[in-house]
This record gives sequence, C-alpha cells and structure tokens, in this order.
Amino acid sequence: MTMKSSRRLHPTIVQRLLILLAGALLLTACAAPDVPLPRVTPTPDRHPTLADFWDGGAEFVVDVADTGLPMGESDTVVMDDGRLWSYVHASAQSAGIVDQCGDPVPFPGCVVLLESTDQGRSFAPWPATTDTRDQPNDAATSPQQCLMPCARCPCDSTRDHIDQQQYPRVVRSEAAGSDAAAWWMVYEYRGGNTMRTGTDGVTWSTPAEVPLTGIWQTWLRPCRPEEAIGAHPHAPQAYDCLVGGPPGIWYDADQGHGAEIYVFVALGQNPSSMGCYRGPANGPATTLRKCAHNPLFTGAAVYGPPAATGPATNPYFDFRTISSADLIAEDGRYYMFFEGVRGPGPGDAGDTQFALGLARSATRAIDGPWELYTGNPILVDMPGNVGVGHADVVVIDGETVLFTSLDGEQRSRLVLRWRNEP
Repeated sequence: MTMKSSRRLHPTIVQRLLILLAGALLLTACAAPDVPLPRVTPTPDRHPTLADFWDGGAEFVVDVADTGLPMGESDTVVMDDGRLWSYVHASAQSAGIVDQCGDPVPFPGCVVLLESTDQGRSFAPWPATTDTRDQPNDAATSPQQCLMPCARCPCDSTRDHIDQQQYPRVVRSEAAGSDAAAWWMVYEYRGGNTMRTGTDGVTWSTPAEVPLTGIWQTWLRPCRPEEAIGAHPHAPQAYDCLVGGPPGIWYDADQGHGAEIYVFVALGQNPSSMGCYRGPANGPATTLRKCAHNPLFTGAAVYGPPAATGPATNPYFDFRTISSADLIAEDGRYYMFFEGVRGPGPGDAGDTQFALGLARSATRAIDGPWELYTGNPILVDMPGNVGVGHADVVVIDGETVLFTSLDGEQRSRLVLRWRNEP
C-alpha cells in the first residue's frame, strides 16, 4: 500500500515535462506583456451605412461592371414590388433614342425609362416605351422612345424640352401606396430647372419652371452674392448669375406643418455652392421658395494650379460648379452625393474634370448647416477630363447601392461593403 501511495505522489517523467513546459509558457507571457494576441473582429450583422462610410469603416466596391444603363445621368426609384425604375437622360447618340414622332433625339437628349427586376444588376428599356412601328414583332431591337410625349409632331425643343431634359431626379410619396402615390420630377433645361408631377411615374404633367432659376446677366436682374459667376482661368464669362444647373429633389413627409418638396440647385460658379428651394408638396412649382440657409455649403475657393490635372487637383474638384444632389436619409441625418466640376483645363472646349462629392446635414434639418466629407472626392481621384461626377443612390433591403460610370463607357452597380470584408 505504501509503495502504491508513493507512486501516486511522485510525478512521472512525462508529467514533469508538461509542468516545465507550462512554466516556460507562463514566464514567456509575463516577460512580454505588450505582445498583442491575434484578434478576430466579427463583421456586424447588418449592412454598412453611409455613417460607416463617413467614419472610414466601409467603402463602395463594384458589384456589376455593366448594368445595361446607357451613358447618361440617371435617378432610380425602388418600387413597392421590388422592381427598380431608372429615369435616364439619353439621346440618339448615346442610346438610339427617338421621340414619339419617330425622329432621332439630339444630344443631350430626353428622359427615358428603364426597368430592373434583379435589384439593379441589369436594366432593360421599359417595354411600353419602345417604338415598334417599323418592327412590330421585335420590340427588343426597336428604338426606345422618350418617356414624355410631345404636344404634337414634330417635337419642339422650346415647347417640349425634347432635347434638354438633362440630369433627371425623381421622387415619390409612398404614404398612400402605389395606386395613389404622387410623383415629382425635376431636370435641367437650358441652365434652369423644370418640374413635372404625376401619379404613376409614367404619365407626367406639362413642364413648370422652378421660380427664378436659370443663367443670366445682371442687366436682366441682380443676384445674391452666392449666385454670382466669378472668373475662371480657362473659361470665358458670358453670364453673371446662376441658379439651377443639374438639380436634385427630395420629398419630406416628416414636417409637422405638412409634407414638403425640396429642389436642390447650383448657386453661382467659380466658386459654386449648393442651394435649395422648398415648398408644400401639394402645391405647384410657383409656391417653391429659396431655403433660408442658402448656401448650404460651398466648394473650393480657387481653381488651383492652372496647369495641374489628376489627383493633385482633388482639393479643387468642386470649384466651378456644385450640383446634381442625390439625398439619402439615415439615422436623423441627410447624406448628399453631389457632382463637383473643376471646369476646363488649358485648351479644353468645355467643362471637364468632374468628380463625386459627399456632404451631410449637421442637424435633422435639410434647410440648415451642412458639412463636407474630408475624403472628397470619393470613389476615384480627379481625372484629367470628365471622369466620375454623377451618383444615383438607392437603399435596397438595407444595402446601399450606387449607380455611376467609373470609366466613361459603361454604367456600373456599386455596393457599400465593410472594409474588412473579402
């Protein structure tokens, strides 16, 4: 019994080795307390938001390189049944577009409607807007028509805006359901802004001018300081004032005194600012009034080095014009994507050097202070010519999706992803 008890009290050689190894590991850990242990950061169980992007935790990545959207500015609406309707500014040159009379639509073009049934991975012309008179049995190869018909044939630019329905922006009220939804569209027409309304997103009213928008000289009427056009080193100054350009629009149902419509406009050039109009959602365009906090924010104060192009000019990307607002509401703030234009470089015939910027409201109010994202421009650095400048952003089942062109040849679908995702 004594010998059995003695064997239990004295460790074997293997046990001694294990004890020595454990001690060595303990001493190593104590001697190097600053060595970090490997740590796995789990991906949050949600899609990233624009707040995450703003804070550096998320980024936009290409999901589909070519969605089938034509090269032209677009605005996409998520329908109740999950389809996407995209309103695109296109022409005969960009997409073979014809008007209701069958005539090719000159550049820059009219608004056309495309549809996606796969959350924006691919788009095709909305079937009812294809012209099948010459090919009645083959709508797929028939030219697409402008969405909004002309008053009569032939179409007229002044009356019908057939070749100047640029940068369309569209919103709808979802409060009453799709059958009774109200729709609003704004677009740029010859420097000013035009509004149309509808009930189904297909049939639209005749055009109505957003008050006092356009580009003009001071002999016609004066303008506020933020609406003035300054000097540009490579662009002649033919006008003195600008309120308009590529617009933006927002439907706000959260006002205690009733729903409102906001229309966003470019204010001035060289430098430029973002401004807005606001008015009752059930009122005509004539009831819109300039926002009290105009300008909401202002771009770069100077053009920068006159001969410089590319990434070195990033700080000056929004000097000439700020416009084409696209808003997303998120957690009590508004995030705004906007087009910044530095303007032409030496010898350029027209505006070049476009890039995409981001801003957000500092409070819960649109008509209030805003702040600019310090990482502007986003997606890509400043190019030597046109490049990225227009964003079409929607949220689908919590995922932020952005349609734009990164190469000037095709329109891509980008999605917001966590930075640590593969």
